[in-house]
Parts: sequence; structure tokens; C-alpha cells
Amino acid sequence: MLSSCGDEEAKQGAETAESPQCPCTDATSADIFTVTIGATVPTGFEPTAAEEVKEKIGVDARISKDRGRIYFPVSTDKLFQEEALSEFQQLASKLPWTNALEVWKLNGALKKKKGHRKGGSGAKVKPNSETSDATTASAEQQELPEAVSVAEGQITSDGSPDVESGTQEEATPKAKLIKFRVTCNRAGDKHSFSSNEAARDFGGAVQDFFQWKADMTKFDIEVLLNIHNEEVVIGIALTEESLHRRNISHFGPTTLRSTLCYGMLRLCNPQPSDVIVDPMCGTGAIPLEGAIEFNSAFYIAGDNNDMAVKRTVNNVCHIQKRRAEKGSVSALPIDTVQWDLCSLPIRTSSVDIIITDMPFGKRIGSRKKNWDLYPSCLREMARVCRPGSGKAVLLTQDKKCFAKAVSRMGGLWRKLFTVWVNVGGLHAGVYLLQRTGAVFGQTPEDVYESRGTVNTQVDEKQEKERS
Repeated sequence: MLSSCGDEEAKQGAETAESPQCPCTDATSADIFTVTIGATVPTGFEPTAAEEVKEKIGVDARISKDRGRIYFPVSTDKLFQEEALSEFQQLASKLPWTNALEVWKLNGALKKKKGHRKGGSGAKVKPNSETSDATTASAEQQELPEAVSVAEGQITSDGSPDVESGTQEEATPKAKLIKFRVTCNRAGDKHSFSSNEAARDFGGAVQDFFQWKADMTKFDIEVLLNIHNEEVVIGIALTEESLHRRNISHFGPTTLRSTLCYGMLRLCNPQPSDVIVDPMCGTGAIPLEGAIEFNSAFYIAGDNNDMAVKRTVNNVCHIQKRRAEKGSVSALPIDTVQWDLCSLPIRTSSVDIIITDMPFGKRIGSRKKNWDLYPSCLREMARVCRPGSGKAVLLTQDKKCFAKAVSRMGGLWRKLFTVWVNVGGLHAGVYLLQRTGAVFGQTPEDVYESRGTVNTQVDEKQEKERS
């Protein structure tokens, strides 16, 4: 942590920022040093992201509880890719910027080498608070208080007036003037300042210290000012664009973020040769993310709405074209089909994993229809899933209806656990279910009959208006 935001804690936090114990300033050699990386992930999936960091990088991550962020140390040899406001002004000159800026330069060089950067001085898309990665200027942090997650607001400010002078580096007449902006994410109700005021004052101090030029759109460096109650984390963004739309080009009314899709996929732990089905695929966000990140399995994306199927096909074609432009000749392990989700054209006990975003009953369908739809879906999912080993990862905000449907299917499904997530401001659950060993056709749940005809079709005209 770099500084505390409480009125009585601010000075102490600023002093902590200068502490020599800060892990991100412990250089292991002249060329290799350690910095702290901060990654924002979908709220609720912090433990899943920490497991991934341990698996892929081999370090332990610290979870910022209920705030959708984790922090972990990385050495550069392993790099892959009012009174309170016056404290912000003083803080810029006291932070250990050197290592963080060096990692930012290394990250930019790697992206240029791999051809990821298409030119230009900065990102044109405003990064989303759920999806950006950052290297923090310091890693000294206090434990977050136990608190309920609060929606973050993202307000940017250009700080003080533009300064046309040179950079802090060795100036030459033709030296490139670095452009920057400060993005502030603030949560908490005891602050004597707004997000805009914090970004403005801190941005002005950064500008005075480095003699950089403030630019809100064509910036080279984005400084992140993340404030949660009495904790402040300051970092430099490593991703140029939001990652939550990384694989989607054709959107529907309820398209899931790619980051949330990835978290759901990790929960079910796909294995080589697994058959994975999304029976309500929408735009295909979940199976498309799986086909890219867990490509040893095979994915079937289906939906009852023809417009949704067309969007999925277009998204798959977009990714295939993008891969071909980069020289990849292998096709994605995914297929798309239009079907009735309560009568799937799939053999009994032939699917390993079912993963889908179920209708919340708000934009798609209704709460009343869900009372018939959910039991019918779970029954059909149980039919096609392998007894004993099959799994289902299901996302819904209609918790009461889902709980009742699962209880009716008790002989076919067993709930393992639930991950609570924020989906567009709605408190939803990702439920991991295990298929029991019961043979389909021999339990009372198999003969369950709905109270009426299940109508899962969405009016085409209404769908067009929403999209």
C-alpha cells in the first residue's frame, strides 16, 4: 500500500511508502528485480485467479477481499508479458517509480516484438475496472477490512494544465514527450474528496514531478489510483484495452464478460478430450473462451434463437480470421447448432461438462417462465451428462427458482459449492453441480412434468429491438 485515505491515517501511509521493506524495490541484481503485479478479476473469482497465478507463475497471490483484485510478486526475469488531497499531491514525489516504469517499458517491448501493438501512442478504449492489469509502484499494503463489495466508479482527470516541457529522461530536442492520464477507482463512504478530485490532484503532482503531458485519449502511460476505504494502491496499467471483450465482436443483450467466462471454465477444470456443451450459448462467449484457452476439449455451442446462433457463428469466424492473420492454421475445437434446450439432440450420458449462463428472467424470459424452464433444463442436462463424473457450471441471478429446481432434481444433481459474482450490478451465483451416479430413467425426477408448456423461444422482433 502506498498511502491510507483516512483523515488520520494519510500521513502514516505516505511514510510507509518510503519503507525499504517494500518488496517491489528489492532489486536482486542490476538487471533483475521484483515488482508487484496487481490484477483485477471478476468479483468472486479472486481465489480462482490466485490458483492460476500459483499454477502458471509459481508465486502466492494476496487476495484483496471482495474487491475483485489480487496482488503477486514477479521478478523481471520471469516477466511474460483538502488535507487528504494534499497528501496525494505530496505522494507522487515519494513513490519508488523506477522499477514499475522499467516493467512498463519491458512489457511494451514484449508486445511490440510479438506484434500485439498496432501503433499509436495509447489506447483509445477506456479500460474497465474488472479487467485491467497493473504493475504497482509499491507493494506495501495493509489487510483490507471485512466488507461487502461495493460497485466501483471510474473517473479520470487530466490533472493540472498541459506542460510542454521535456521528460525526466535525458532531454534532446527530438525527445518524445510522454503523455499520461490518471484513472481513479474509489470505494468507501468516509472520504472527504471525490474520485475526480483525487485523480486531479494526484495527476497534477505526477505531471509536476515527471514533466509529462496530460492527455485523456492518446496517452502512453495510464496511472491507476485505486482507493478502497483506507487503502490506496497506485500502479501503472500494463494492458492497453479492457480484456472483458477480448474474444467477442458480435454482442447480444446479455453477453458475458470474457473474464467471467474464463473463471467459470476454470471451476469445472476441463480435461483433454472432454465434451463440453453450452445449451444456451447466446453469443458463444463461454464456449469460445474455452476453445481458445482450454483447447484440448471439444465444445458445442447451441441456442434456440436463430439470431443468437448467428452471432456465435460470426464470433467464431472472427476469431478464426484473427488467428489466420497471425499464422495459425489450426481450427478452433468448437461447433454451433440451433436446438430446443429441453430436448437436446445429444446421446444420453455422452457429455462431460455443461456450462451456461441461464436466463435471469429480466432481459431474457421472465421469472414466471423460469419456474418451468429451470427444472426442465436440469432434467435434460442430467440426461446428457455422464453419471458420476459429469459436472455442470451454471450462472443465474434467479437464486430462489434455481434452488427449488435443484431440490427437485436431488436424485440427479448434487450441489458442490457456489461462487457469488457481480454481473452488471446484479448479485448472481455460479453453481457447481456434480452429476450423481443414478442412471437416468430410474429416478422420480425423470418423470417430472412441468405445470405447463415450457416456452423457451424469445420473440424475434423483441430480440431485434434489444440488440
